[in-house]
Amino acid sequence: MQKIHRAMAAPDVTVQRAPRGTNTLQDLQSGRQDKLRGKLNLFQAMMLRWRELHPYIAVHIVRLNQPLEPAQLKRRIEGRLETAGLTGLVLDRRHGRFEFRGGAAAIELTILAVGSDANHVTEREIERQLNLSFPPDGAFVPFRFFAVDAGASFYLGLAYDHFIAGGDSIAVLLEKLCDDYATDGTQAAAPWAPQRYPRTFSWLFLRHMRRTVAGFARLPSLALNCRRAFRAPCRAGQDPANGFLSARIGPPAFAAVVRTAKAWGVTVNDLFLAALLLALAPVAAKRATSHHRKELAVASIVNLRREFEASAGETFGQFLTSLRVSHLVPPGIGLPQLTREIHMQTARIKEHKLYLQTLLALGWVAFAWRFLGPDRRQCFLAKHYPIWAGITSLNIDSLWVDLRAGAPAEYLRAVPTGPLAPLVVAATTLGGVLQLGFSFRAADISRETVERVAAEFIRHIEALE
Repeated sequence: MQKIHRAMAAPDVTVQRAPRGTNTLQDLQSGRQDKLRGKLNLFQAMMLRWRELHPYIAVHIVRLNQPLEPAQLKRRIEGRLETAGLTGLVLDRRHGRFEFRGGAAAIELTILAVGSDANHVTEREIERQLNLSFPPDGAFVPFRFFAVDAGASFYLGLAYDHFIAGGDSIAVLLEKLCDDYATDGTQAAAPWAPQRYPRTFSWLFLRHMRRTVAGFARLPSLALNCRRAFRAPCRAGQDPANGFLSARIGPPAFAAVVRTAKAWGVTVNDLFLAALLLALAPVAAKRATSHHRKELAVASIVNLRREFEASAGETFGQFLTSLRVSHLVPPGIGLPQLTREIHMQTARIKEHKLYLQTLLALGWVAFAWRFLGPDRRQCFLAKHYPIWAGITSLNIDSLWVDLRAGAPAEYLRAVPTGPLAPLVVAATTLGGVLQLGFSFRAADISRETVERVAAEFIRHIEALE
């Protein structure tokens, strides 16, 4: 198992700032444009509520096997954002609408020169970015870029306001940026002008009306299941700052995961969920003394892009929901049995499209949210929809189909915890390597505990080899 890196002291930082955009919320109020072009879906709107409590920011990192030239990198980033139409964002949070108005890019590029300590400093910068807010409303740039200079190579990082895009859209954007930088103008930039205003989930509910009605009918059973789940710690009034650490699983071990999942008749994500439950079971040992809440629950992000027939390369945005599984995780249960039993739950959820329930529940939460104070909001979901951790998987190899230059060597993600779970695992694969990013609410789960969970999770995965 690769060593799990700890964050170290902050390095020297140089920030290159571009001029601020000229579009402001006053433009909306003055009647310049009565209605913004894009409407936020239910999941995006909930993210905006979550970020009222704490920044809800995701971070992607790629390592390029080239020396860092800051001026060239900044120029390539700005050019790509401008041609893609991803500039001039204006958010009308009150009405749940947004627009990219175009114009000159206004990016901020932070340069961290750290040489051989790049891995440690990258983790520290990821953690800093997770806790650094974007403006709440109006006109602002939803992207922050940074680079960690490692001499012959460098790490390119992108922190973004998560409501604006899912991880697959960001991965495609980074593919274009890596290609632009690697070719250094020797080849014309590959054209890319994605659709920026995808449909909301209303269309999905209408398309699956029967499933939607059934989802409403099953909400009481979902609530009953939640009452059997042991609650994760959530300390109201405490700073919900996110910590971060990472780990790496090499090609032989990850290839064994893929082979095993196929042999067992399950998905790789099922296997990850089961390994995560086994890793969390010792941390939630007190559930054994609970009279009613004895199950352990975890969740997984579900990407609904296929429902919308919109590829990540064609449409910039997000189509996210989640699914939730729970299990008693009795002492002595092995990974094969647990994985197959988890697969039975996820297969049923997919067959009956029960992930629509999550979206319907978000509508109910949106209604209840307005009646809650800040402290109650912080732990509301942890109380009524208890899960101990979430996992989000992204296969970069399936997304990077247009890269003309040499592929970057590594890809790491960090996903915010929000008020739902104290721990989120971002599993990212590139070139047969599995990179794991563990984000956690430090007030509710300690770094030492997360290190133990991470080590146990990896132990179950590597045992398959």
